[in-house]
Amino acid sequence: MIALAAAWIIPLLAVGGFALDRVLVGIVTSNFDAQLEYTLLGMINAADFDETGELRFFRELSDQRFNEPYSGVYWQVSTEDQRPFASRSLWDRFLPPQPVNNCVTPCHYASSDFPGEPLRVVGRSVRLPGSPVQFYFQVAQSTRDLELQVRQVRSVLFWGLTVLGIGLLTLAALQSTYGLSPLGRVSRAIAAIRSGQASRVDDDFPDEIEPLVSEINELLDFSEQQREAARRHAGNLAHALKTPMSVLVGETQGRTDPLAQVVMTQVQVMRRHVDHQLARARAAGQRGTSAARTSAWPAVDAIVRTVGRIHGDRDVTIDLAGDHAKVFRGDRQDLDEMVGNLVDNAAVHGGGRVFVTIGGAPGTLEICIEDDGKGIPAAARARLFERGERLDTDKPGTGLGLAIARDVAEIYGGTIALEESEDLGGLLVRLNLPGAEA
Repeated sequence: MIALAAAWIIPLLAVGGFALDRVLVGIVTSNFDAQLEYTLLGMINAADFDETGELRFFRELSDQRFNEPYSGVYWQVSTEDQRPFASRSLWDRFLPPQPVNNCVTPCHYASSDFPGEPLRVVGRSVRLPGSPVQFYFQVAQSTRDLELQVRQVRSVLFWGLTVLGIGLLTLAALQSTYGLSPLGRVSRAIAAIRSGQASRVDDDFPDEIEPLVSEINELLDFSEQQREAARRHAGNLAHALKTPMSVLVGETQGRTDPLAQVVMTQVQVMRRHVDHQLARARAAGQRGTSAARTSAWPAVDAIVRTVGRIHGDRDVTIDLAGDHAKVFRGDRQDLDEMVGNLVDNAAVHGGGRVFVTIGGAPGTLEICIEDDGKGIPAAARARLFERGERLDTDKPGTGLGLAIARDVAEIYGGTIALEESEDLGGLLVRLNLPGAEA
């Protein structure tokens, strides 16, 4: 909008300035010529013949510059057969007379006959009473004064239009900035919704923006209804599947035949898939609408104690250290889902020692889980994020832990990286999540 305003204002000011320049320069030139013409009229009125028949002025011209040699102001009276009668200011020079018959009325013209001194000349052919001879009266003035006046007029015009242009552009910029500022507020409100700090656009806006805000809020409400319906359907499907799976588990418990073992294993895989999809659906819904904040230390500490009790028969030691004040910008159940899977994997596949660290830069949450297991080659690490992929088939599990943790982390805009632990020698899993102020 500012560029469009400038594209109109600058050319219009340029065209207007050119037109004003032509008009004002014409006025200054006309005034200059009028002053010369006024002096010429005074010369004609003061001219007469003396007793010897010589042309003389019986009244002295008021401009004393006519008496100063080379003053820049001159007069001259010419006739065809006589030496010109000239002002003292001309000294040893003469003005070239124009053809006398062509200037019955005053003629205005420029002359460059004096080197380095351009002149503006007005002349008129006059036949004095009682004289058969036609005289040509001329008044000339150096154009230095005219050029000075023109420069002054153009300087005032240039600076005036420049200030006007700057003022107009500033006003256009202020109008554009102020007029578009509500859209900036809408953008910030949407960013707050995306980051989980708000659920609606609730600020007061001008009447022109209010329909847009209403449409955004209606869209948010509709999206929330759609997400809620999707979560409800996923939950209903999960509960509908859990009942037959529970029946299958009950029927196979206590049986040692191969079919029962296969059924039990597959039911466990199905249950983990159902849990996985429920976690994804819940995290997606929370990410879109929730402003939840979760203190990381109590949540991770509870997970560490729970996993430690589950693997207590295997003599697994899990240590926790780091920043007690770190906060996760999300739901605690989702944090439990991610960290629980990662800590449980470290306990299962490590050598009995797990170290969990909580830290991260301001605005972020970083949780590192290290174990003292055999580690994983760099080339094989990417495969672990594939659903059902397992490198150690001797240990129990479904191969979904890392996939679940990664999917939930990505929904929150986080990442998971697999590295080598420098302290314990096994695998280091680095979980980065969005943080919040405590």
